[in-house]
Amino acid sequence: MQHALDVVAGGWSAYAGAPGWLAAYWSALLVLDPLAAVLVARRHRPGLVLAPGVLVTDAAANGWAVHALGMGGPLAVAGQAVVAVLALASLALTPRWLRRRP
Repeated sequence: MQHALDVVAGGWSAYAGAPGWLAAYWSALLVLDPLAAVLVARRHRPGLVLAPGVLVTDAAANGWAVHALGMGGPLAVAGQAVVAVLALASLALTPRWLRRRP
């Protein structure tokens, strides 16, 4: 959701201050985030694999941006922490969910 808001507020240059790979990844999340959410909501097996992958890579990218590049402020640090916790929870729960799926 945040990535959609960033693009609405700043256009396609919303991530101009970020390295190219990071800007491309964050832009890709405009598609990957809702795709993973829909697949998980519909309980499709690929969604159970995609969601933790998206969350883990998003937490890593956000962590790099916040802590290594100094992007964002206190809210960015809090947001990155939330995504990291969700990523860890998703990683912990995914094997159990996959065993329950036919």
